[in-house]
Amino acid sequence: MASHFSAVIRLNVTSFLAVGLICFHVISAFKSPLLSRRGVVSNPETRTNLINYKTYYFEQKIDHFGFIEDATFKQRYLVADQHRHKDGSPILFYTGNEGDITWFCNNTGFMWDVAEELGAMLVFAEHRYYGESLPFGDQSYSDPKYLNYLTSEQALADFAVLIEELKKTVPGAQQSPVIALGGSYGGMLAAWLRMKYPHVVVGALASSAPIWQFPGLVPCGVFYKIVTDDFSKSGSGCSESIRRSWKAIDNVTSTEEGLQWLSSEFRLCTPLKNKEDAMAVKSWLQETWVNLAMVDYPYEANFLQPLPAWPIKVVCQYLKDPSLPDTALLQGIFQAVNVYYNHTGNTQCLNTSQTATGNLGYIGWYYQACTEMVMPMCSDGVNDMFEAQMWDFQAFSDECYGQFGVRPRADWAITVYGGKNISSHSNIIFSNGGLDPWSGGGVTQKISGSLVVIMIPEGAHHLDLRYNNAYDPQSVLNARDLEVQYMKKWIKEAADSKSPSNHLP
Repeated sequence: MASHFSAVIRLNVTSFLAVGLICFHVISAFKSPLLSRRGVVSNPETRTNLINYKTYYFEQKIDHFGFIEDATFKQRYLVADQHRHKDGSPILFYTGNEGDITWFCNNTGFMWDVAEELGAMLVFAEHRYYGESLPFGDQSYSDPKYLNYLTSEQALADFAVLIEELKKTVPGAQQSPVIALGGSYGGMLAAWLRMKYPHVVVGALASSAPIWQFPGLVPCGVFYKIVTDDFSKSGSGCSESIRRSWKAIDNVTSTEEGLQWLSSEFRLCTPLKNKEDAMAVKSWLQETWVNLAMVDYPYEANFLQPLPAWPIKVVCQYLKDPSLPDTALLQGIFQAVNVYYNHTGNTQCLNTSQTATGNLGYIGWYYQACTEMVMPMCSDGVNDMFEAQMWDFQAFSDECYGQFGVRPRADWAITVYGGKNISSHSNIIFSNGGLDPWSGGGVTQKISGSLVVIMIPEGAHHLDLRYNNAYDPQSVLNARDLEVQYMKKWIKEAADSKSPSNHLP
């Protein structure tokens, strides 16, 4: 999910990634039956040159639920069928997040790793209003009236229509069982696709999917509490140093000389001129700590930024003493954020207006957060390392109205998707990482036998959807193995249900 936009919305619309979904402590490399069966990659990023797919476009209705707007747009989707060798083979369908679908395709190595074993065709479908799938072309973001069709319900309908079209038109696919997969917001969509269209997909893998991060379902402070815990566990004094840094920034930037010093010390691309600029730096730092928590992977990765293995442990090497004077403490803060923004050593200056890859559709996600994806977040500065800020729905609504001319519907997602009342659904895997701040809004307790919960204690944001890696913790290897077992079970059940013997009078 994309990053924040303004002081109020920055606190409540924290980075939500995909998809998709980012010296060092290195865990021992080892072999397991899972690895020997599916292969190991020392650096998953190098696998992208082995990915081979074809790009297609499908004419989708702009409005699936009304009859006045009858125009269509071209939805982009990617297909890899090199491992599909017989009729009725399964289709693994990635429910695209808030960004360019090729980026999610390249960062969802799990699907590529298991395609041969399952004999599956892979499909990566782009979410409307992101990447190239723009319902009104270049005008799609020019006016709120064009954004009116950017909803999760419309996106799910796109996916369902596309799947049914593929099953009609791809030779031998008429009887193919389809399994939805996704991470982060894409994971939410995968779960909801199974809930809303169970006749279209036989099951879903929803990785790092915070389907309960909505009003009244989980405490608003749980997200920042998990972020803080990640830093607390990664180094003595680390979270305490960050907690102290907010006041240190206030103290230092109270004078013009201090603003100049911080601009120079942090090597900012744009020098700070006033108190508002200093506030923006604090928001930028807050988002940086959140992003680090999401991509705290056990190996070098290039998801949000190029990062070393276990990046929070590296960051915390510079944040050991919270009792340092303000300037010395902030020098450590700079060294810490430099791990995130300049691991390669090629960054000349730090841009406080950008914290992650440009492949994400920030404005589109902001709009979704301002309409139906209302995810309350708050901090208290005691149970977390951030400045205290309460959840203020009215302020949030006013910010949305000023930005887009729309007011959020706080409870709409609960009404549409059921909130915590999901026990009547089946064949959904909810996987969550113990290091992932979004796990606080995820399904982490067993509900029923067919709603599977998998916890990955050493996992950050949708680690299980990434490529197998020699430095993966055993917990994620076990998770992937279990996920494949359930997918095989769903595929077999789908085949058995179509057997002629099951249709005898």
